[in-house]
Amino acid sequence: MILHQLLDYETLRLIWWVLLGTLLIGFAITDGFDLGIGAMLPFIAKNDMERRVVINTIGPIWEGNQVWLIVGGGVIFAAWPPLYAVSFSGFYLAMFVILASLIIRPVAFKYRSKRESATWRSAWDWALFIGGFVPALIFGVAVGNVIQGVPFRFNNELRIFYEGSFFALLNPFALLCGVLSVAMLVMHGSAWLMIKTSGPIADRARRYGMNAALLSIALFALAGLFLWIGIDGYRITSILDKAAPSNPLMKTVIVEPGAWFANYSAQPLLLLVPVFAVLGAIAAYFGLSAQREGSTIFLSALSVASIIATVGISMFPIILPSSLDPASSLTVWDASSSHMTLFIMLVVSIIFIPLIVAYTSWVYKVLWGKVDEATISDKSGHAY
Repeated sequence: MILHQLLDYETLRLIWWVLLGTLLIGFAITDGFDLGIGAMLPFIAKNDMERRVVINTIGPIWEGNQVWLIVGGGVIFAAWPPLYAVSFSGFYLAMFVILASLIIRPVAFKYRSKRESATWRSAWDWALFIGGFVPALIFGVAVGNVIQGVPFRFNNELRIFYEGSFFALLNPFALLCGVLSVAMLVMHGSAWLMIKTSGPIADRARRYGMNAALLSIALFALAGLFLWIGIDGYRITSILDKAAPSNPLMKTVIVEPGAWFANYSAQPLLLLVPVFAVLGAIAAYFGLSAQREGSTIFLSALSVASIIATVGISMFPIILPSSLDPASSLTVWDASSSHMTLFIMLVVSIIFIPLIVAYTSWVYKVLWGKVDEATISDKSGHAY
């Protein structure tokens, strides 16, 4: 009860904003290299044995990595109900495509090697490609649309009206963000393959990863330039009661050039986050070039985490801007669940998130080591 009194509504809202970002970054870092490897599979492995080696670098761990996506979705549902309602209904078709792609992935893992047919296995290899490339692309496209503003509004009764379409999501800036998402995850996946494989596969992974790192830097810089000269941001102009009950309509918001850079002007230290995004990718490039296995995966993870954090910091305190009615934009201070709900969820998270991290760390430790032909030829039947 004392803790409940110490954690006021404003503090809990801020904690859950940080936790949501942490969970999304956790998903991008862990399941991100799974997606990146899937997107490279048909190209980085030249024969059936090589493809089985690549698949088995992620086969035992991808399910655990995907837990972060499930937890992140649960957090959005429980901690930020209006955000869940708008994003999951407005992006319904995009979410369906992502889920369909992710559903294909476990089926491909399980059935790919059940038959010796080259046609059969090739078809499942391309299914794994779809399961890696499509979610990576659409997640980035979704972020690109969020930055620009989503076409939704609330009426006086807080009913949600969404006036967009699936194909409108595929605009130039959103596609740029989608390609950036694919590039950074391919870079991250290449760093993982360099740890888990050797020989020709590792050599190809290095080349793919180096190109992806350079592309990530270029696209990240280009996206920043777009925001600076071509895409307006959103700024709250009214005084907010950060401890008031959630009501998105109790504020005024304007759209103006450069608004997404205001937080960096107010707090210059925040500029370290986009700097780390670039420096992490540069360091990952040289790490891949020099075949430094251990440090490269952490450097690519730093770049991925910083790219995602840059979005959140640029938009704070707005979490979902409305292009139809800027006043309907959702913020950290007016789109959360109740104080009691956030507190109970925080207690549960304090208990269970460390358990998830501990178990995941143990699994990685047990499964550490390179995958090679001997691993695949083992008659125990554990290999995919």
